[in-house]
Amino acid sequence: MKFGTFYEHQLPRPWNEGDELKLFQDALDQVELADKLGFDYAWEVEHHFLEEYSHSSAPEVFLAACSQRTKNIRLGHGIVLMPPPYNHPARVAERLATLDLVSNGRVDWGTGESSAALELEGYGVPVDKKRPMWREAVEQCANMMAMDPYPGYDGEFFSFPCRNVVPKPVQKPHPPIWVACSNRETIKMAARLGIGALTFAFVDPSEAKQWVDDYYRIFKEECVPIGHAVNPNICMVTGFSVHEDAEEARTRGLDGFRFFGYGLGHHYIFGEHKPGRTDIWKKFEEARTTMPKEEPGRGIGTPDDLRAHLRGFADAGVDQVAFIQQGGRNKHEHICEALELFAKEVMPEFHAGEDERQAKKMKELEPFIKEAFARKEYMKPLSDDEIPNVVALGRRITEPSAAEKAAAEKSTSKTMAEMANIPREDPGAS
Repeated sequence: MKFGTFYEHQLPRPWNEGDELKLFQDALDQVELADKLGFDYAWEVEHHFLEEYSHSSAPEVFLAACSQRTKNIRLGHGIVLMPPPYNHPARVAERLATLDLVSNGRVDWGTGESSAALELEGYGVPVDKKRPMWREAVEQCANMMAMDPYPGYDGEFFSFPCRNVVPKPVQKPHPPIWVACSNRETIKMAARLGIGALTFAFVDPSEAKQWVDDYYRIFKEECVPIGHAVNPNICMVTGFSVHEDAEEARTRGLDGFRFFGYGLGHHYIFGEHKPGRTDIWKKFEEARTTMPKEEPGRGIGTPDDLRAHLRGFADAGVDQVAFIQQGGRNKHEHICEALELFAKEVMPEFHAGEDERQAKKMKELEPFIKEAFARKEYMKPLSDDEIPNVVALGRRITEPSAAEKAAAEKSTSKTMAEMANIPREDPGAS
């Protein structure tokens, strides 16, 4: 099984000068440490206006910074908001390819829509259209990275002329695609489209087994790839705090994980938010005594506790677990200590044999992948004769347009005709 770190860039109130700077610099240090320790992924979300819960509105910038401080860890968008009002598909393709180039081919392309009113309404994304918007944008963005040139598209939610979208990514035909999943139906959709499932439902290992079985069954039977490559993988997100003393692990990490859940609920489910004024941390503190206690496990405890928790995921067939280590007021120093302890005491046994497991899985899926691509309808490329010429703006300004040329020719023809009808004097009349 693989392991990743997961960032929302949470910043509970009250905010002091320099807090956001420290938040981002600490996260960069943590990703650099995770890379040195052998973690496989660093996931970073995209959210807008979700104060305290997530201050990560430009993940491509953060991940680009991570790329220059790391060597091996994969850099995952967890996720890019794909409906075109958030991000034009061509801009996503350009940013992904550029990040893939500066990271030497280490990008994973997570996708999603968001279900937060602050985001959806802020960017004018209709709730009933966000899923079809997502689907149209993901498919065309993949085409933009894979095709030379992109033939152009006139769709329901965006239109775009024929252009060669450059640069192209290191990973051909494009980076691995994932989608954020909060329920089993979305996981089934991921399988049908041949993309990885990033699951944010905090399920336990026994429930994970059902999700994994559903995913791979549907992938084998129904997959029609949305992209030009498939990514059959399931990642489960869980809390994280590890210490040799179980109570200390809970003291250091449980409150942050609970705030993570409370902040999510505030922005997505039950909250009422006044931008720039609502104090979510204060509300969380007021509600803390009435909140149910967390079940044991959830990635918080001793190395042995985590080992048992993660073994259930591994046995269920989960491909990766991503840890929410930065939540609420969790301290940077404690996060780094937990990463180091986990990498020393727990991670090696789960990494052992992982490459062989993945190779065996892909070998078993090979005939099903072939069948899946046989069902896919590809966008038709243009022949060289069909690729339109685009006249530079300068020429359009300085040279007569086709309409102007036609008008001038028409005017000249009319003048010549009029001259031909002018009566001529008989030269012999004098």
